[in-house]
Amino acid sequence: MNSPRASQVKARFGSFEMDLRAGELRKHGVRIRLQTQPFQILGMLLERPGEVVTREELRQALWHGDTFVDFDHGLNNAINRLREALGDSAESPRFLETFPRRGYRFIAAVESIALPSPQDSKPQVEDSSPTPPAPASDEVAALPVESLDASPRTRLWIAGGAGGAALLVLLVSLNTGGVRQRLLKASPPRRIQSIAVLPLENLSGDPSQEYFADGMTEALITDLGKIGELRVISRTSAMHYKGTRKTLPEITQELNVDAVIEGAVLRSGDRVRITAQLVQAASERHLWAESYERDVRDVLALQDEVARSIANEIKIKLTPQEQARLASGRPVDPEAHEAYLRGRYEWNKWTEEDLKKSVEYFERAIRKDPAYAQAWAGLSDTYQFLSLWGSWPAKAAMPKATAAALKAVDLDDTLSDAHVALWGVLWPYEPSAAEKEVQRAIALNPNNAWAHQAYGYQLSSVARFDEAIAEMKRALELDPLAPNKHQSLAATLYRAGRYDEALQHFREVPDPDANSERRHRFIAAIYQRKGLQKEAIAEWLAALRFAGEKDLAEQVERKYVSSGYYEAKKTFLWGDIKEKQKTRARNGFGQTGWIAADYALLGEKNKAFEWLDKNFREGDIAWDLKVSDHFELLRSDPRFQDFLRRLDLPH
Repeated sequence: MNSPRASQVKARFGSFEMDLRAGELRKHGVRIRLQTQPFQILGMLLERPGEVVTREELRQALWHGDTFVDFDHGLNNAINRLREALGDSAESPRFLETFPRRGYRFIAAVESIALPSPQDSKPQVEDSSPTPPAPASDEVAALPVESLDASPRTRLWIAGGAGGAALLVLLVSLNTGGVRQRLLKASPPRRIQSIAVLPLENLSGDPSQEYFADGMTEALITDLGKIGELRVISRTSAMHYKGTRKTLPEITQELNVDAVIEGAVLRSGDRVRITAQLVQAASERHLWAESYERDVRDVLALQDEVARSIANEIKIKLTPQEQARLASGRPVDPEAHEAYLRGRYEWNKWTEEDLKKSVEYFERAIRKDPAYAQAWAGLSDTYQFLSLWGSWPAKAAMPKATAAALKAVDLDDTLSDAHVALWGVLWPYEPSAAEKEVQRAIALNPNNAWAHQAYGYQLSSVARFDEAIAEMKRALELDPLAPNKHQSLAATLYRAGRYDEALQHFREVPDPDANSERRHRFIAAIYQRKGLQKEAIAEWLAALRFAGEKDLAEQVERKYVSSGYYEAKKTFLWGDIKEKQKTRARNGFGQTGWIAADYALLGEKNKAFEWLDKNFREGDIAWDLKVSDHFELLRSDPRFQDFLRRLDLPH
């Protein structure tokens, strides 16, 4: 059994082939994506097939002596990724055998492939001049661009290490494929203009502490978002990669970013430690790494410090305003901060039950620290969403949402989320004031995807469609994996009459998601506009089934078969009204806008105006009233113009 040595930089085992020169692993000739550390571990195992390579040997080769202390976690993670790439398992290994607490052994047969040396292929010209040292390059597995300070504050894991250095020495000594020349002429890293913060790992070992790691991830995203020159992917899209098996190139391609931040967080008693590393997307080069530790009371300042360090490393010049915003972290009561993080953790689940839990946590945070602006903004957001989703009546929820938003802005006028919260309560009643608030929110945090989306809604409501579409597209760039961003852009294109573009974006969102019912209703309306009746019926049926209204769906389907499209449409609308009135009776509020729209589509103008009046009196304003084609039959009626004038009055 042979093993790959310096002159033999390819190895075959099973259906796999590993090429040290190219830094590639292939299966049946197809490249398998494998990150740097798993690749280097495989190389070490293939050098000694049949022998146990100890964990200590792997640590010394791949984890520098002054790196982050949680070596076990890093090695286990790398071994798991290697097994995934090979399709292997610890229980029934074909390639990689585990010796608990000792190490690993490669158990499959390995065939080494000797490559022709440069001397065999062409004459060699002697050069007695010394060879200059080779710098790090994109051609080689990711290496740190500079050594790390050995102080306790900078101990962390770094992919590459001694294993990467050994590979570099091998390639340069062989000069395989002219690597030496390419290394010496390596171009500087491309400027980083976009970044994603991947979910920070929870190093506590306690699953109940996930909220803390997620909260710190969100905080870092928010702080980096304050930097105008940098595009920062929103939390919703970033959290898709929590526990992912995808490689960094796959992630960066999906998010269209130049670099990612990876890291971990550990809370122990009254201390918090964050470790972070900056990885360039194209080459997986580790450009920077650092570790930070603070008292829990200083956690807001800690978040700001990490963001400033990252901005400095990627050579982003901060404006004086950005510098001020990233230096404003105030001490916070640890229990208040914990309650706030738990509140956001529940809020981000976007269910009625979890939103109600988040109210309790935000209120707890405020009781502990009444000056905590972020908790007030979170409380306002929650009241607004509970009203929007029909969980609480608007007349009960919106006054509380308004008071909380005003308090948040009063406490911290530089908090972008506070201004978005205030926009939400002003928009239906004071549109001019609301527009100023959302513009302020975007100025404070240009990467606030929800602020761009909110502004898109408001612009769309007054038929400023080109501006609205631009805002929705920006929101989608910042949050590319969020279904609601696709749907909001598609709905805006629909309202603008750009039906084919709208259909394209609606179809990019897979079912099921929280908006499936509304999305299929939109698609049905588009097909109706295009005269595609059969397709419109199919989408209405899908909408009803996602709403749990299977009996009504069967009635519509039977009516379509027996009496045709128009009778089926009437059945759909009358049945829809009945179902929504049942929901309203059960809750005691809500559904007024939808019921008014259904009556308008049926041509029942008097009933439509009756329900619009209820909509107005209950404070549950149909925001797209001026542009929605649902109300098209009402627009020539003088009562409609009177109603619009009522909406424009301050409340």
